[in-house]
Amino acid sequence: MVTPGSSRSPMPEDRRPVVLAALRTPVGRAGGTLARVRAEDLLAPVLRAVLAESGADPGDIDDVVVGNAAGGGGNVARLASLTAGLPVGVPGVTVDRQCGSGLEAVMQAARMVAAGAGDAYLAGGVESTSTAPWRAERPDRPTGMPRFYARARFSPEEVGDPEMGEAAENVARAFGVTRERQDAFALRSHRRAVAAAAEGRFAAEIVPVPTRAGRVESTVEQDECPRPDTSPEALARLRPVFAEDGTVTAGNSCPLNDGASAMLVTSAARARALGARTALGFVDAASAGVDPNLLGIGPVESTRRLVERVPGLDVRAPRIEFNEAFAAQVLASLDELGIDEEAVNPDGGAIALGHPFGASGAILVTRLYSALVREESAGTGAGAQGLAMLGIAGGLGLTALFEHVEL
Repeated sequence: MVTPGSSRSPMPEDRRPVVLAALRTPVGRAGGTLARVRAEDLLAPVLRAVLAESGADPGDIDDVVVGNAAGGGGNVARLASLTAGLPVGVPGVTVDRQCGSGLEAVMQAARMVAAGAGDAYLAGGVESTSTAPWRAERPDRPTGMPRFYARARFSPEEVGDPEMGEAAENVARAFGVTRERQDAFALRSHRRAVAAAAEGRFAAEIVPVPTRAGRVESTVEQDECPRPDTSPEALARLRPVFAEDGTVTAGNSCPLNDGASAMLVTSAARARALGARTALGFVDAASAGVDPNLLGIGPVESTRRLVERVPGLDVRAPRIEFNEAFAAQVLASLDELGIDEEAVNPDGGAIALGHPFGASGAILVTRLYSALVREESAGTGAGAQGLAMLGIAGGLGLTALFEHVEL
């Protein structure tokens, strides 16, 4: 086989990185069903469930690698690991590639397995937008007042650092993506997500999350955001949010969300020792930078780089999970890559399901694991491939290739 990270260097098959037991929480709307659950308490039950499903010994975990974007700093990977009851000797590290953080965590874990740095990693991402702290700049004089701000800077002002919605408008204008196409894409996302939920296609990947409101305890078991009542007429009535004459609306954009996802990233040899007979194999991945003013098209360049690294890869063939921050950027990217918009996100995407920033990339991998390994449906046997793709703040793209493997 090919070493992840190189299209030229062979490696022992036993060292091949594979994903087992990819799971997630339900995704809640910011201020909604998961609003009172802190990030570590979102992730901890998923970590425990991954260990239980995979059969891995908590003491054998080499590291816990977690993506997080909007949190309060610190090291939520370590905090969640201890909250989950892992041994104190298991370390943890938190990575920040904004919307790509969860996928970056999985990629880093896979490459550490391939390099022989370890054999078993818990990897994923978490975001609690509801409980994330406010951000404030320190005043420049002792008597000054702090200034609250919504997000960190991603690019110098002289280059351009637009808000996400403004950048989506830039992409829509630059690539000729109409309002009608954006609304139709959003409607399809909701209809597919509603159908998938009704048919139980999310059930096996969701870990219920306990919540408390005062003395009342409950459990959240379903995604909050897919709307069965969404219609073309309702979407058409929404006004543009970011530009008076724009095309990007609340209906064709993702909501703000809370959620977590995690999985065991291990070697093929360790997976067999755990009794697994199939897994989601990590093939390779690529990252790329683009103009921050057109940040949504980052996946175009990262996917082209991946094609250069993986001989014979046809991006129109695999199952594709593309993070839907905005319909405009997804459609522009697909047009540039020559991918049919109907081919991506067959069970709906982030416009319907939600986009908990640091967790979203890991959720894409969880969706691929469900589709290619867990469900064992037609066309998902050995060798069936899937791509996870994201556009990221600051003008970045991430694309990772996985495939169903027999162990």
